[in-house]
Amino acid sequence: MQKLIVQGGAPLSGEISVQTAKNAALPIIAACILTDEPIIIENCPQLKDIDAMLNIMRHLGCSAEFIGDNLHVCCRDVSLNVINADLTGKLRSSIFILGSILSRCRKAYISHPGGCEIGLRPIDLHISGLKGLSVKIEDEGGVICCDGGDMKSAVINLDFASVGATENLMMAGALLDGETVIVNAAREPEIVDLAGFINEMGGKVSGAGGSIIRVTGVKKLHGCTYRPMPDRICAGTFLAACAASGGCVTVKNVVPEHLFGITERLKKTGAKLSVRGGTVRITASGRPKAIHKLETNVYPAFPTDMQPQFCAMLSRAMGSSVIVENLFENRFGYTTELVKMGANITVKDRIAVVAGVPRLHGATVKACDLRGGAALVIAALSAEGCTEIYGTEHIDRGYEKIEQSFAALGARIERVQS
Repeated sequence: MQKLIVQGGAPLSGEISVQTAKNAALPIIAACILTDEPIIIENCPQLKDIDAMLNIMRHLGCSAEFIGDNLHVCCRDVSLNVINADLTGKLRSSIFILGSILSRCRKAYISHPGGCEIGLRPIDLHISGLKGLSVKIEDEGGVICCDGGDMKSAVINLDFASVGATENLMMAGALLDGETVIVNAAREPEIVDLAGFINEMGGKVSGAGGSIIRVTGVKKLHGCTYRPMPDRICAGTFLAACAASGGCVTVKNVVPEHLFGITERLKKTGAKLSVRGGTVRITASGRPKAIHKLETNVYPAFPTDMQPQFCAMLSRAMGSSVIVENLFENRFGYTTELVKMGANITVKDRIAVVAGVPRLHGATVKACDLRGGAALVIAALSAEGCTEIYGTEHIDRGYEKIEQSFAALGARIERVQS
């Protein structure tokens, strides 16, 4: 078992380059199934979630290996093995491998997916969307059995702009005859990136980034080399950490417009931000200002994946902040650990009231989900004294060697065997 030891109270300073986006790389890896030719994914992050997806790919008969920072994938032979709970239980994103398998093989068998315990995250939208493409689906003993022998393109109107369901339908339609239209599609940058990847393989996807996506099926897709987008949530995490601890940090390798929902809220805390090309520079001093109301929603609004990190930052703010979580009903579980560090947070249903305190203190805490774990690191960096953070396996799902990233910014943080 590993833990992070953080000696807090030091301002952050320096430059940090953001890793490739986990939430872009995962569907792109799944989409590799759409072709039998080799794929190279450049600068792919080496994370626990990526490892979980690659284990699923290998279970299906694909080869996948890292050569340096590049991931080499080849799905020449795809076997219709049941993707069992041992594989899907570690990764919520395993559900959108359905679309690519069905597109290529017309059949798929997958156990219900797992992931962080931050809410129900039902798969109804995925199932109803695929049924709209004439896929026959049955749930047999926890295994979703899909028969796409009669699959055909259609117009699918999503009840909610789900990222995963949109990605699933994009992949499902890539090799179908005719045009698949996704109405009320998710607009996240990761959707645009997946469309770019499919198009690089010879697909025809248009409208990504808007609410209507059109996928014109092609007979065959080919291999390619592709570099996914930078991780906007990792970038936001570094920015929020600087706002909490003070200092001056330049975050490199970002797409600034992807961060607009984050940076505009950071400005409200009194932090000063400047953008130049693919970099964002933040300068912060003293305690941050409270944010009267911070509400999560789908892109381009404030992202739910940044909510815990902002809560940690606002724990030391001057005044009280109200955080409204609109997407996941159990996302405030991490706040009990912040309270151990002296935070004053009251949670009821999907609303948290954060009364800022002058200082947090070190404590022994445990990360129980990915972004909640990042919040604990931010709190520890800004706290007085030493904090021990257990549950590093959750943090490692989305951050590549987080201790090295923050140490490069002057933080006193190390990973040890407990």
